[in-house]
Amino acid sequence: MKILIADDDPLVRMGLRAIMASEPGWEVVAEAADGREALAAVTQHRPDVVLMDVRMPNLDGLAATAQITASDAGTRVLVLTTFEVDEYVFEAMRSGAAGFVLKRLPPAELIEAVRVVAGGESLLFPASTRKVIERFAVSDRAATLPELTEREGDVLRLLARGLSNGEIASQLFVSVETVKSHVASILMKVGVRDRTQAVIVAYEAGFVRPGEADDASAGSGRAG
Repeated sequence: MKILIADDDPLVRMGLRAIMASEPGWEVVAEAADGREALAAVTQHRPDVVLMDVRMPNLDGLAATAQITASDAGTRVLVLTTFEVDEYVFEAMRSGAAGFVLKRLPPAELIEAVRVVAGGESLLFPASTRKVIERFAVSDRAATLPELTEREGDVLRLLARGLSNGEIASQLFVSVETVKSHVASILMKVGVRDRTQAVIVAYEAGFVRPGEADDASAGSGRAG
């Protein structure tokens, strides 16, 4: 796995490099001190995952994330932040970041976060992610959802709860491949590239409301 570290603090970059290098088969192919350097490094090295700080000089992590996810590089962006609830983090996810983790996360959990994001999953820490989405995803953006099938609606609601494909499959008593097919269809219909973006649109359109995901989690735990 090829990894790019983008952070304006050289000590942070050094620590992250040491953590990433501890995993067999993982390679930190480049470091960047700002968003412009990150974009150039993505073009040159085409990493699988970018660990992206938000607040950086010249071009911040938010703008860099939007450009990376809009490109055809296939690179996944994992945002690093100091705060759990951060408007900049929300905008990064809205721009296509796969998710975010706190900088104080233990090394083993950060490694797992990178592994999951590289595998195509998002919302690794659903409680924190929902805090951000519910705080900043407001309905006055006039977002609308296209017509979804009943089962696609079920899948989207479970995505909003932060469930992985495997967990959704267990909830709906279907195969993981079936879930992947529904997720792909949802992304195509909604017109987004990432499941996190689909969840944000679902909140902004009123399809999922703040607190609803927690209410569902407190229920029977079954859907379908």
